[in-house]
Amino acid sequence: MSFRIVAGSILSYIYNHLIGNFPLRKIRMAYLKAYLPEVGAGTSVQMGCRFLNGRKVHLGDRNVINFGCLFDGRHYEIRTGSDVSIGPEATILTLGHDPQSPEFSDKGGDVIIGDRVWIAYRAVVLPGVTIGEGAVVGAGSVVTKDVEPYSIVAGVPAKVIGRRNSKLIYTLNYSPFLL
Repeated sequence: MSFRIVAGSILSYIYNHLIGNFPLRKIRMAYLKAYLPEVGAGTSVQMGCRFLNGRKVHLGDRNVINFGCLFDGRHYEIRTGSDVSIGPEATILTLGHDPQSPEFSDKGGDVIIGDRVWIAYRAVVLPGVTIGEGAVVGAGSVVTKDVEPYSIVAGVPAKVIGRRNSKLIYTLNYSPFLL
């Protein structure tokens, strides 16, 4: 095993089992700013979030990452835009297995999340998906393919159920002291 893999595993363990559960946001954010390649201004990550290889997770400005989320950056990147809200216990995956492979080969891809995307409670985003600007992913949904900008998707697998107003002007500003 290479030094980089061991070092990365140790950094992930320290955050996932120690720092990530520490009740002071400023301490968690200081660690994440040193660990992740990009943490945008005003971004807040609540307690209990886990990062599998955080070196491939890029968080844009003013993101709100709620408690218990999982970011799987083991092999591919996760990139979020600005003013992204990711609900509690959501999962962003970049790596899985090819069910048709006789060798159970890995299969994955980058996950790109546009500006002002809202991913609701316990949604799952699968590898290789792009979620367009302003889109909404409903609670408990499983996103298996790209989501068009300003679409509202829900279900398993997620399907378009509506459209969102495209004239969004909000900026997120949520950084509780203890969460």
